[in-house]
Formats: sequence, C-alpha cells, structure tokens
Amino acid sequence: MQRNSVIPAWAGALAGIVAGGVALGAAQLVAGVVGGDASPVVAVGDAVVDLSPAALKEFAVAAFGVYDRVVLLGGVLVVLALVAAGLGVLARGAVGRGLAGLVAFGAVGLAAVLTRPGAGAVDALPTVVGVVAGMWTLSWLIGRATPSAVPSAGSSAAPELPAVMRPGGGEPYAFDRRRLLTGAAGGVVAAGAGTLLGHGLGSRRAVDAARVALALPAPATPAPPLPPGTDFKLNGLTPFITKNADFYRVDTALIVPQVDPATWTLRVHGLVDRPIEITYEDLLRRPLTEADITLTCVSNEVGGPYAGNARWLGARMADLLREAGLRSGADMLLSTSADGFTCGTPLDVVMDGRDALFAVAMNGEPLPVDHGFPVRQVVPGLYGYVSATKWVVDLKVTRFDTDEAYWTPRGWAAKGPIKTQSRIDLPKPGATLPAGRTTIAGVAWAQHTGVDAVEVRVDGGAWQQARLAAVPGPDTWRQWALDWDATPGDHTIEVRATDAAGRTQTAERRPITPDGATGRHTVTVHTA
Repeated sequence: MQRNSVIPAWAGALAGIVAGGVALGAAQLVAGVVGGDASPVVAVGDAVVDLSPAALKEFAVAAFGVYDRVVLLGGVLVVLALVAAGLGVLARGAVGRGLAGLVAFGAVGLAAVLTRPGAGAVDALPTVVGVVAGMWTLSWLIGRATPSAVPSAGSSAAPELPAVMRPGGGEPYAFDRRRLLTGAAGGVVAAGAGTLLGHGLGSRRAVDAARVALALPAPATPAPPLPPGTDFKLNGLTPFITKNADFYRVDTALIVPQVDPATWTLRVHGLVDRPIEITYEDLLRRPLTEADITLTCVSNEVGGPYAGNARWLGARMADLLREAGLRSGADMLLSTSADGFTCGTPLDVVMDGRDALFAVAMNGEPLPVDHGFPVRQVVPGLYGYVSATKWVVDLKVTRFDTDEAYWTPRGWAAKGPIKTQSRIDLPKPGATLPAGRTTIAGVAWAQHTGVDAVEVRVDGGAWQQARLAAVPGPDTWRQWALDWDATPGDHTIEVRATDAAGRTQTAERRPITPDGATGRHTVTVHTA
C-alpha cells in the first residue's frame, strides 16, 4: 500500500518502536512456553558475545565487571529500537518497505536462535510469531495514523487534520495524531504484558522451586572445622568465607541457563573404556566430598575483585573418570555447559589427588542458579576459564591436540595454572589516615600450592614480614596483616607473596591475556 509522507518522521519512528516492542513481547511470551533459550534477543546477545574479539570482552569485564551482561543486553535493545524506529520511518510512504525490513531483521534473530547448541525447529516459533506480531502492529498503527481520505473542502464532516494530496491527485490522506497515540499506548501495554507473562511462564520459577526443595545429602568426607585464626575479622578486610550473594560471577551466559535437576544428566565419553551417563539423583547418591576452595578468574587484574572462597560439596571428578576407564594418550577434559560453552581442563591436574569436584552445593546450600545449579566443576589451582564450567552437562575425555575449548582460539592459553597473587584491602586506595599506628591487611592466594609468606613495604623501603592467618589447606586464600606506624605525608604501599614452593610473585606487570595478570598490588594513601 503506497502512501505519501503525510505522517511525520517522529510518528513513523514511534510506530516502528512500538511494533518492535510488540514483536519482542510476543517472542518472549512464546519463548516462555517453548523454553527461555528460544528468545531471539538472548540468542542475538549470545551471538554478539561469541563473535566479539577477545580485547572487547576484556574491556567489557574491566569496565563493567559483573554488569557486563546487563550492558550488552541493553546495547542490543537500543540497537533493536533504533532499527525499529528506522523501519517505521520507511513505512510512512510504503508500509511494505517497513514490513520487509521487519522480516529481514527477524531472519537475523532466527539465524542466531537456530545456530545455538541443541536448537530445534520449535525454537524458531518465538521469532516467527514475534515478526508476524510486529508486522501486524506496524501496519495497524500506520493505518490508524491515516485512517481515511479527507472529505472535500466545504463539507461539514471535514476534520481539522493536516492533509496532503495523494500521489497522482485525488482525495488527500490525513494524519490522525490522537488515533496513533492511543494505538501506540495499547501496543506498549501489549508488549509489556507479553514480556512479563513470558518471563513468568519461563523455567526459572520451576528451577528455583526445585532448588529450594532440594535436601542435600551429608558428605561422606566432610571438611574439617576451620582452624582458629583463619579470619582476622578486621573491618574492611575480605572475609575468609565469601557469602554466596557476594561471590564474583564472570561467564559468557547473557541469560542464566535454567536447568531442571529432574532432567539433568552428565555424559562422560571420549577416550574412555566405558562411557557413563548419570542423573542428578545418581550424582547425589555418590560419596560426596566437602572442601574449602578459592576460585579465581583469569580476568582478574592485579588487586582485582574476581576471587572468592567457599566451602563446596560435590562428587570427586577423578572417581567418576576412573570408573569410565581412561585410555592412554588422553590429556584433556573438554566440558560443555548447558548453554554450549566449552572448557578444556588438564587431565593430570584432576587426577593428582586434589579436590576436583562436580559440585552440587556452595556454603551449605544448593548451588545458586547464577553459580551453576544444579552442577558445576570446581578444580583448585586453575583459573576458571579452564576448569570451572557451570551448568555442566557433558565431559569428553580427549587431547589438547585434538579439541579446542571456547577461549583457546580467542587468544587465551590452553592451560591456566593460577599465579601467586596478593591484594591490599586495607587501607583503601586514596584513603586519608590519621598519623600513628594503623593496620595494612589483605588476602593472598596460590592455589593448589599455598601461601607461605607475605611481605609489605612502604615507599620503596625494606620489605617487612606480615603476620598470616591460619588456613585449612593449600587450596584457599590467606589473610595477612601488618601494623604500620604512619607518618604524615603521601605514602605508597606495596605487597608481595611467596608460595609454599618458594616462588615469590614477580614485579613484572603483564596483562591478563593470555594466562593471567602479573605484578604487585600497590595503593597510595595520605596521612595527616
């Protein structure tokens, strides 16, 4: 249907944005029925994450921290709104052009959905329904904005509306602002209702309910009580145990996978004699081990926050692998998450006796959904990108020269042993302190070796030994503290740790790529 440009550009843009919102709301509603992973917005966002260069991902983590996914999702929505507005402007003169644009843009979302791991034909339904709903809405709103030809001049029925002649002559079309705005308001309500109802119909509620109802079995090998003196309990010092709500989260999942424990299975296959597939109930019936383990992200800059310590409960990975029967030549475990993320773990590390777990609980409660419920990997001594697969569903025993995990072709090292690091928590950078006795304190880690010493120096002076808190073993971080007689002026405080093998952390500053940052943490303070 051809129209002239009697509709103002702003009105066309409004019609396009509302139509886009209805499309997304309808898609979300259908995705809530067929499964949250079928959402085109989520699929496009995940595709953006996968296709982004490593440098951009590093920037996102450094700049936005745990909010990087929120920023990405917001960016995707802004782009969608701009495109929808442009299609609405195009539709002013010819509705067909706007509708064709919606179809083309829907094809992008459809491609993103269908290329996700495990996608099936039913996953296309939300995108298809969304595009159809958006097309109908755009056509309807343009029709409301120009409902009819304006009656001839002199007629008592002639409305007081701006009019422009049709191309080729004839009665002019009119722009009806009121009908457009009321129609747009209805579209906004429909879009919002579809989105909210879709979320409500999604699987998160069911997964949360299953998690709350879960009764954890007692560990066959409980962790011993923490030795006295593991936590100095200084105000502002990182506590020895990180609360679940405070534990850092860095992963590639734009929307957290919702995995029902009733349908979860773990498949162990590849270079094994006896492939295994176990259910969640099978896993809980196995002898479970409890262990205190500090996890660290490779994206953690020197002095950064991406480290946390928790008490984990899970089945030992080595036991399950021995049951499967490892074949000679295998040196890597390629684990896969429910959302398709892959991770490559050195096999020898998992089999050397450390507490490498298929974890089901964290600090005495079932894993939070954000941290991998129902099952995740926890391997002491390795950065998370090569060891800590959340929502794990598949474990392939293979070789590093045969398979590559998600991050390796993106410029990261295939193996990621954690580097010895220390961090100053007290005093805070830029703090103003009173002159006199004050405490410098922080944490240091060297999983799976352990921290043997921490030294501090002020203004480039002599290194001084800090006192160390007790630890239950080599797999956790360790608090340290030093009393300092501060004199007036500006001061620079520096820290270094030495692990139990006698290796002192280097002063050489290196970026996080390809296998973790190095250098010493320093803070500058003012004493008055």
